Amino acid sequence: MLARLVALGLLAALPARAENPAPPALKVQGQLQDKDKAKKAADLDAQRVQFQGVQDTLAQSEAQRKKIEAEIASFQNDRAALMTALLDARQKIDEADNKAAEAQNRLDTLTGSETAIRRSLDSRRAVLVEVLAALQRMGRKPPPALLAQPEDVLRAIRASMMLGAVLPQLRAETEALTNDLQDLVNLRRSIASEREKLASESATRRHEGARLEALVAERQKSIGEAQEALASERARSEKLGRQAATLKDLMARMENELESAKKAAEKARKADEDREKLPAEAAEEARRRFASAPLRDPARLVPAIAFADAKGMLSLPANGNVLKYFGATGEFGGVEKGLSLATRPRAIVSSPSDGYIAFSGPWRSYGQLLIVNAGGGYYVVLAGMQRIDVAVGQFVLAGEPVGAMGDGGAKTAAAVAIGATQPVLYVEFRKDGAAIDPGPWWTKPEIQRVRG
Repeated sequence: MLARLVALGLLAALPARAENPAPPALKVQGQLQDKDKAKKAADLDAQRVQFQGVQDTLAQSEAQRKKIEAEIASFQNDRAALMTALLDARQKIDEADNKAAEAQNRLDTLTGSETAIRRSLDSRRAVLVEVLAALQRMGRKPPPALLAQPEDVLRAIRASMMLGAVLPQLRAETEALTNDLQDLVNLRRSIASEREKLASESATRRHEGARLEALVAERQKSIGEAQEALASERARSEKLGRQAATLKDLMARMENELESAKKAAEKARKADEDREKLPAEAAEEARRRFASAPLRDPARLVPAIAFADAKGMLSLPANGNVLKYFGATGEFGGVEKGLSLATRPRAIVSSPSDGYIAFSGPWRSYGQLLIVNAGGGYYVVLAGMQRIDVAVGQFVLAGEPVGAMGDGGAKTAAAVAIGATQPVLYVEFRKDGAAIDPGPWWTKPEIQRVRG
């Protein structure tokens, strides 16, 4: 009977033993599997967020492209609207570049201040350690209170004398460190704000840059010349460029031997003759309107005023800093015949004045060279661009985009002579083949002065 009861007890215990929890090794393995699943799920969520961000960016780009296409479609057969949009895009790019440059300057200043404060804190690390150590010692072993321990008067007096000598200096160091740390926090907030502004202006410039490129392509398409004729003219222009030894020789060859340049020169002469026949009042009104950019007629196909009358009214062809001025001593003892302008990478280049394109293409060590016949025997020379967007014989307005700079990697003669790391645009004014001082034509007073 007892054996039967023991057997029944063992059988009853078997299911309970089967339901016991898993061994520790299996439990750890399960936890690892759960962690691995959680990690994979987190990675999948991150990839989904990243993919959604890419989709949003693509959607924005597509919406921007459609907006630009719709804008261009509205300019069909409307030169004035197209040129207005071109000039507007160029102005917005200039504004974005200026704001980005200002934000970058502020950011550089703030970063320099942050570095200076960090160095100051690093140099006073020992002082900071001493201050903290003194505070800890005071907290662990404060001076005795006379009411609590009246018998230890001498110890209390000594502690008071020591604290009286140390506390003012300790307080001054603590306040200095607190102020520096607060300044560091404020600087970091300002740096974050400036970085956001810089990113915003960069995004604006990219948007306007895409718009400008589309508008430039539409402008060249609207000229209506056959591609075969353009290719032939371009090949002929490059051949004449290889034959010319000097800029003066190049301009003469182009206007004598290339049909499109010859027609452009004839249009410039005719515009000069027609302008001379205008009454004094009409000529003065034209100068007044040209001096005010918003009043200029964007649909004009001839120069608004004589180039000689445009003194003090022309803007630099690109944003940047002047490195060399007309008349300055050159690197090898010569005299500068133009000015060298350091620009931002891929900066937009505009024609300083109204005129007809007399040459467009690579020439010797000048890089991409553009010559604008401004009429009256005046020519504007622009060199150092990576890309030119206009063709020989084409009429361009003052401020109209004509090309773009590179990133500074390809060195022109002007950049090599100066030793510049930035892209360098070389600007030269010529009258009857000779280089002249462009200073009097610029709107900015600091550029009008001749620098030696």
